[in-house]
Amino acid sequence: MKARVYVMLKNGVLDPQGEAVRHALGSLGFDGVEGVRQGKVIELDLTEGTTEATIEQMCEKLLANTVIESYRIEVL
Repeated sequence: MKARVYVMLKNGVLDPQGEAVRHALGSLGFDGVEGVRQGKVIELDLTEGTTEATIEQMCEKLLANTVIESYRIEVL
């Protein structure tokens, strides 16, 4: 079984990496980009029967800093 976890900074949290990407895109001539938010995708290979609740615990304890990040789980 596979799961994918998408982790993004919460709205209102400054994203310096996203801002650097937005600036770089502008420097390359892509003028229509008004904002960029950067996140991460974590793919997990799990044993069959692993529950979504267990994956949520993984996110809460390690995969996401829930003070400044939100996450979304996709079981594949």
